[in-house]
Amino acid sequence: MSRAAVRVDGATTGAIGPGLLVLLGVTHDDDEAACDRLADKVRALRVFADAEGRMNEPLGDREVLCVSQFTLYGDARKGNRPSYVAAARPEHAEPLYERFCERLQAQRGVFGALMEVELVNDGPVTLLLELP
Repeated sequence: MSRAAVRVDGATTGAIGPGLLVLLGVTHDDDEAACDRLADKVRALRVFADAEGRMNEPLGDREVLCVSQFTLYGDARKGNRPSYVAAARPEHAEPLYERFCERLQAQRGVFGALMEVELVNDGPVTLLLELP
C-alpha cells in the first residue's frame, strides 16, 4: 500500500508510508514458533515491484503497520451471525501480536481497541497467509 494509519479515540497510534498493512488474527493453536515463522514470511514476501514492474521485491526498508484482527476468524457458514470461537482469547493472542510486531519492527494499533484503520491500497494486492 502507499500509506496506512490507525487511530484510537481520534489519536493516531501508528502510521506508515509505502509498505504493508497486516491484519493479524491469532487462533488457539498458534504459538511463538508459528508467530516467528509468519513474521519472517511477511518480511520475505516478494510482493513489491522491481525495476521492471514485476512483483519481485521483498519488504526491504519499507514499513509495516500491524492491526490485531480477531474477526478474521469469524465463521459465518451457519446463520447470519459470525462465530468467533476459532479466535484465541486475548490472554493468548496479545503476547503473540506483540511478538509479531516486535519481530517486524511494526507500527501498530492498540490490541482490543475499537480502531479506525485507513489505507491507500497500491494495486490493489491483498494476500491471505496461513502457515501449516
